[in-house]
Formats: sequence, structure tokens, C-alpha cells
Amino acid sequence: MRTVRRLLYRDVVWSVVFVAVAFLSLFFFIDFLEELENVGKRGFTVGHAVLSALLELPGRFYELFPIAVLIGTIYAMARLAQSSEFTILRTGGLSPGRALRLLLSLGVVMGVLTFAVGEYVAPLGEQQSAALKAKFRSSPSLGRTGAWLKERRGTGPGERSISINVQATGSDGLMSGIRIFEHDAAGVLLRRLQAATGTAGRRGDTAVWHLVDVQVTEWPQGDQGLLTTRQLASYDWPTTLEDNVVAAALSPIRSMSTIDLWRYSRHLELQEQTAQRYELQFWRRAFYPFACIVMVALALPFAYLHARAGGISLKVFGGIMLGISFVLLNNVVGHLGLLRDWTPWVASALPSLLYLLMSLAAFGWLVRYR
Repeated sequence: MRTVRRLLYRDVVWSVVFVAVAFLSLFFFIDFLEELENVGKRGFTVGHAVLSALLELPGRFYELFPIAVLIGTIYAMARLAQSSEFTILRTGGLSPGRALRLLLSLGVVMGVLTFAVGEYVAPLGEQQSAALKAKFRSSPSLGRTGAWLKERRGTGPGERSISINVQATGSDGLMSGIRIFEHDAAGVLLRRLQAATGTAGRRGDTAVWHLVDVQVTEWPQGDQGLLTTRQLASYDWPTTLEDNVVAAALSPIRSMSTIDLWRYSRHLELQEQTAQRYELQFWRRAFYPFACIVMVALALPFAYLHARAGGISLKVFGGIMLGISFVLLNNVVGHLGLLRDWTPWVASALPSLLYLLMSLAAFGWLVRYR
């Protein structure tokens, strides 16, 4: 069995590596061409374009690896079947169940690799790529309305509701265009802080935002007092928002790790804000590594097809179509889940579960009737 395992794993791994390298080379070339239009602007060179495209590769690997696993495994299984090697293995005692267990074990290893790259390497690459681009471009905008955060302090009549708006953020964590609105329990505006720039930090056990060029406007409570405005060179604003929550809120959702998505979705729920978009992305990230297991299960039935069912090229083409259909279904179900308010983990697990059942049904039918 050790020899059989070595034969299968060697063919499958080398085929998957070949397909993955081909995909990454193609997308590296595409990303490099997109960056070429910025060469010559603010000192951006061809070397920077190459480095930026290289930093995008871990994210590309995370997105494309399950499809590479499917195509590579189909190619390896079809080649073994075409050369009659797989038939010899079956004659020598390789049962369908044992073959399935061998490939599923390899799929688990590839799933762990996908998770590690998506959780640690890809977000780091995205951050470094954004930092590189920020050196030669203006601070990235967070949309027309910026990013909004909320927090609540106190309870009862002394409760304060605080809304924070940040217009843009830099690569070094510098926020610009900061507005902070403080309301009482009845929703009456009490104070507004408007700062040109700011950074999130800590002072002991307390989270603090260090604001620069601050305008503080305070509204009178009741009928007494006047509206007051103060201009401060700097101001340390204490907050209950942790650094990781602030970083998650100001980061693009695709560059957030699974842990960041979980923390930020919990923060939104505590603040009674809609968190479904982040919950859906969290569950998609959590289930995505299992796609490698689904892909190897989808590829195994190709080893049981007869030679007259088509050559390697036709089977590889079928594998590509299956991979594309899986990606399309995954994206469509994600958008439908967001629109229809489906349970996030159900919407995220549905494509993988459907394709796994389909592969097992095809495998069982081929083994039993063909």
C-alpha cells in the first residue's frame, strides 16, 4: 500500500503543482500589465510593478488552488487510467473505498495548505502590496461616505452612543478625515470632534486615538448654555474600540483574515449593526479550504471512465468546466444569501456540499454499473 500511495501522491502532487504554477504565471502577467500603467507616476518603476504583482500571488494562490487541485487530479487520474496503470492497481487489490480514502487524505493536506496561505500569507501580501502602492499614490479612499464605526458607553440615562466616520487611511495606519459624533440616550447630539488625522493606539490598558488638528464642538444641554467650539493642536480620545476592530473596519473585506472577520462581525452584532456581509465572508473563508477535499472527490470518478469516454484533453476540459461552475455557484449563492437573508453558514457550505454529494453519487454509479 505504501508503493500505491507513493505512486498516486507523486502523480497527483506534480500535476497539481504544474497547474497551479501555470495559473499563477498567467495571473502574475495580468497583474503586472495592470500595474504598468502606473509606471513613471510619482517614482513608480517597473521593479515596483513586478514586486506589486508578486505580492498579489499569495491571494491568487488561495483563490485558484482548489481549481488547480481539481484539474491536476483529473489529469493524473485520467493519465493513470489511459495507461492502464489504474486498472492494474484495481486488479492488485486497490478497492474503490481505499482509493477514495487515499485521495481524501491528500485533499485534507491540500486543504490545510490552502487555509494556512489564506489565513496568514495572503493577508500579509495584500497589506504589503497596499503599503507599496500607497507610497506612490494618494491615501486609499474608503468610499464616498468613508468607514463608519459605532460604540456605546454607559447604561441608563447616562448612556452615550458614539458614531465615528473615517474618510481615508494610509499604509502606516494613519487615518484622515475623522469625525466623531456623541449622542445621549435620547439621540440628542452632545459633542462633535473633527480631526485632520489620527492614529489608534493604547495608553496602558485603555485604547486611545491620538488626534491631530482637532475641532471640538459642544452643544448645550437643555435651554442653558451656548454652543462652544475649541481648536486643539492634538487630543487623545479614549475609546472602547480595540485596535484589531479598528483595523478590521478600515481594511478591505477581502484582505481580512478569518479571525478579523469573526471579531468584527461580533463587534457589529454588539453594536446592533448589520453583520451578515461579514458573517457570510467569514463562513466562506472557513469552508473554502474544504473545497480541496471536494475537488479530489470530484476527480476520482474520472479514473473509472473507459478510454472510449474521451482522452485526457477532453477530461481535463471537463475538469475546467466543473471548476468554473463551482466558482460561479459559490459566488452566486453568496450574493443570493446576502439578498435573501439566508443563514450565512448554510449559504457558504451549500456549494461544497452539493458538489461533494454529486461527486460521491457519480463515483458510486461508475463503480457499481460501469
